Amino acid sequence: MKKHNFNAGPSILPREVIEKTAQAILDFNGSGLSLMEISHRAKDFQPVLDEAVALFKELLNIPEGYSVLFLGGGASLEFCMIPYNFLEKKAAYLNTGVWAKKAMKEAKGFGEVVEVASSAEATYSYIPKNYEVPADVDYFHVTTNNTIYGTELKGDLDVNVPMIADMSSDIFSRPIDVSKYICIYGGAQKNLAPAGVTFVIVKDEALGKVSRYIPTMLNYQTHIDGGSMFNTPPVVPIYAALQTLRWIKAEGGVAEMERRAIERAEMLYNEIDRNKMFVGTVTDKDDRSRMNICFVMAPEYKDLEADFMKFATERGMVGIKGHRSVGGFRASCYNAMSKESVQALIDCMQEFEKQHTDL
Repeated sequence: MKKHNFNAGPSILPREVIEKTAQAILDFNGSGLSLMEISHRAKDFQPVLDEAVALFKELLNIPEGYSVLFLGGGASLEFCMIPYNFLEKKAAYLNTGVWAKKAMKEAKGFGEVVEVASSAEATYSYIPKNYEVPADVDYFHVTTNNTIYGTELKGDLDVNVPMIADMSSDIFSRPIDVSKYICIYGGAQKNLAPAGVTFVIVKDEALGKVSRYIPTMLNYQTHIDGGSMFNTPPVVPIYAALQTLRWIKAEGGVAEMERRAIERAEMLYNEIDRNKMFVGTVTDKDDRSRMNICFVMAPEYKDLEADFMKFATERGMVGIKGHRSVGGFRASCYNAMSKESVQALIDCMQEFEKQHTDL
């Protein structure tokens, strides 16, 4: 039976990325050595890193004056590195969910933190709007896609202060105006690579402005100067990231990724809205994530939730259980997700509806 991978992360990757990475793990570049056992200083690996950086810049149209880094520690470490490197006195955060809240918590150890708005009172089921960002903050931080709650900022905000964004789960799913940000970061295990590497896009001239001492490993300048090789980088995930970047380019680039994301999301949301057994969890349709599509059973069918999970699992749906804080279901539709897999989930929903309702 074909499996349809809707896992929220680590998540689906293009099949050719998996196959090429697997081959390199067996024999890297005909060297007779595994990618897992070569030195990161080996002459054959430096071109991997260089091409990955170059493709990052090309696909996202990153302006001059920005560096692209591949680091360890996940986005959770960046929650600390961001204020270490950029927060001198005060920072503003938009609270749209668990990860934004965790980022705010870390920042409070470095200076004043202003929560400009929050949707916590409604279980983060919408993106706050009509708030003001103080003009005197060092930066304004947003989480562009909220994997747990299924909300997403689908465009770059216009504010008059430096912006920083956690784009862990929607990077490369739409064009971005990188010039609006001093830093963009994220864990790679959604749209880019297997877990183990973190990407950081940082504006070079924004660094060196804080007065505090920054520990060597937590200083972005260290990794810029070291070309992401100050310490041993996560070699295998970086190689996989390169294969994904090549795949995105060959498939038509970020604009094509966005077209597919819109198509997949519209298909599934249309079924959620049509099917009397299911209800979307995001209150404002404009805030609905294209990456993480969250829905629950309609109240009158709540007792059938476990039955639908079993029904869908038996038909090859993987990873559709919603986060424990929301419940219900979550279909994560990252770049590598096929239209056919989305249709397979829709078919499940329709078949289940026929069995349990009078159409």
